[in-house]
Amino acid sequence: MTLWFVFALMTVAAIFAVLWPLGRSSGAQDQGSEVAVYKDQLAEVERDLAAGLIPAPEAEAARVEISRRLLAAAAGEPAMAPRSNLKWRRAAAVLAFAGLPLVAVAVYMPLGSPKLQDFPLAQRERGSGMAQSLENLVVQVEQHLEKNPTDGRGWNVLAPVLERLGRFDDAVRAYRNSLTYNGESAERRSDLGEAISAGAGGVVTAEAKAEFERAHALSADDPKANYFLGLAAEQDGRKDDAANIWRALLAKAPADAPWRALVQSSLARVGGGTMPALSDETIAASKDMAEGDRNAMVRGMVDRLATRLKQNGDDVEGWLRLVRAYLVMGERDKAMGASADARQAVASDAERLRQLNDGLRTLGLGG
Repeated sequence: MTLWFVFALMTVAAIFAVLWPLGRSSGAQDQGSEVAVYKDQLAEVERDLAAGLIPAPEAEAARVEISRRLLAAAAGEPAMAPRSNLKWRRAAAVLAFAGLPLVAVAVYMPLGSPKLQDFPLAQRERGSGMAQSLENLVVQVEQHLEKNPTDGRGWNVLAPVLERLGRFDDAVRAYRNSLTYNGESAERRSDLGEAISAGAGGVVTAEAKAEFERAHALSADDPKANYFLGLAAEQDGRKDDAANIWRALLAKAPADAPWRALVQSSLARVGGGTMPALSDETIAASKDMAEGDRNAMVRGMVDRLATRLKQNGDDVEGWLRLVRAYLVMGERDKAMGASADARQAVASDAERLRQLNDGLRTLGLGG
């Protein structure tokens, strides 16, 4: 605050020094001019003559000489500026004195901030507001755990971060330490199995499967364990078993479960079930129907969806629902035909085409 006060004081002094001459009248200059000097000399001669200090002839000669010089000086002296110029100069000085700070404030307000704190040099070099990198944070946590290896909470926090960074071997070790120091739980066993699978390129190895089975033994409803056990069955070529596991998982899943769409796509990929993955309301409404009536209802909905998409083919999600429905009903040829129609319908929109191809690859139709 003191520094800003000193800056303000220096600014005022500089402005005052520049503008002060504009407000002064020319009287002082007139008094110091040659004309004023000669006038003073004439007055002095008159005073000396009156006092009897000089005789009259010398006084007359002095008056003549001084008058001659006075006329010469007056002829070379510029005319006095009008009084109105002094008023304008003073007005300009006052306007500049008050206006300069106002202009400075007007420029500062949109560009600066009086609340902005000072930054140390290290922070300015990194850039304003830049947070410490995730890698540096991981290094700090790892250094902490080297000194405190029994800190279960630290291992629990570190493990998923290592997995997201792609350091799967380190993540597996961290999950094992988390189990050692935090105790058994279905969630920790499932997380360990997922890290082992990720390290194997998505393959549910025997080691990973053992972890999912331990998680399932601790909690039969653990969604991650059930999903990966179904994936293990699919990879072993047991598609019916995979479909049964995933169908049971969906039956118990909340309507807003974030992983529901993934399980539905996986179920469609193995051709499980007789009902397409349409809305939850439709599935609930059909539970009390006879098998034939339910199949007829589903068929009618699929046909109506296909008709609508032929009229308006911009609905990427609609195309994916239709393809999924055909796959669930075991009509792979129709699913392939719908995929081709969908690609043709959105061919002119690169973003929609990308979304469609991503969805079709999820359903196993990426070719």
